[in-house]
Amino acid sequence: MLTRLVDEKNIKELRKLLETSDNIVITTHIAPDGDAIGSSLGMANVLAAIGKTVKVITPDTPPRNLTFLPGAKDIVVYTRYTEFAEQLIKNADLILALDYNDIKRIDRVGDAVLGSKAAKVMIDHHLFPGDFVDVKISHPEVSSTSMLVFRVLCRLELFPYIDKKAATCIYTGMMTDTGNFSYNSNDPDLYLVISELIKKGINKDAIYSKVYNSNTVDRLRLNGFAVEQKMKVYDEYHGALITLTRDELNRFRYQKGDTESLVNVPLTVPEIIFSVFLREESDYIKVSTRSKGEFPVNKLCEEHFNGGGHKNAAGGEFFGTMEEAVAHFEKVIPQYLPLIEAQVEPKGKKK
Repeated sequence: MLTRLVDEKNIKELRKLLETSDNIVITTHIAPDGDAIGSSLGMANVLAAIGKTVKVITPDTPPRNLTFLPGAKDIVVYTRYTEFAEQLIKNADLILALDYNDIKRIDRVGDAVLGSKAAKVMIDHHLFPGDFVDVKISHPEVSSTSMLVFRVLCRLELFPYIDKKAATCIYTGMMTDTGNFSYNSNDPDLYLVISELIKKGINKDAIYSKVYNSNTVDRLRLNGFAVEQKMKVYDEYHGALITLTRDELNRFRYQKGDTESLVNVPLTVPEIIFSVFLREESDYIKVSTRSKGEFPVNKLCEEHFNGGGHKNAAGGEFFGTMEEAVAHFEKVIPQYLPLIEAQVEPKGKKK
């Protein structure tokens, strides 16, 4: 049996809102990842099963390796269908904010959400939740929003409506936000949930293959180039940095999802305890960080890259050029040397 986590008051309020709402919009963050899409589609499938009209709106295009998920073809991409998305939000009775903690995380969709008269509910696992919602279900200690969505659905007594389709989405979010259960994954409840999802009929091996083994030649070449040409190792700090400019991405015909998990690659080197990946977007630098052990990359992102996340997996943004972003990283990383030394010393750090 799962431990009880979500406050009963929040469950009662959400249940009442669901009972009185017919048109529901689910929103998630810009550059949606597996957890964002998995939690959103998992929730959408269940709500549709109980007779609700549900639409998932993303600020931009989801990664192509997630298009196999049930319901993915019906996602409304705001940048493609702006007027339609805004009309859906205007007509909504209830808006669910999944896998984001601040209105700025949904980019231009935020203005429409704030302008809507619909009740708003947050279900999220990131630190420092904002106050733009009526009901806030925020649990940073949970490894993924998809895991939290499963818990919420169970508390709403909607577990019977989690079918194979919904289970596939929820499992995908749980898997991707833990690096295939390689970090933030020591919670025993996590494996109870996986067991229940398998009973619903999911094929976890097939899901893994579709997410991680759906390469193209361009993607393989891009990732090979990134590791061979663009990875810099900082021996003193036991860290690695990978950078990819927009020109380099375009050279390999980059599509969303092509660099998924690239930030994890340096961590396969035993001596490296943290990895940073900088990817140039149209008007900012996307920052992704991962670590192993006790080194808190969320502190690095919170304090220097306008972001945050979890101890071993966090992200942020840098507004400037790639050269400025690299210089900023190299300027601030010495501040974390005591934390780094505290981790590597027991393993035989050189005196």
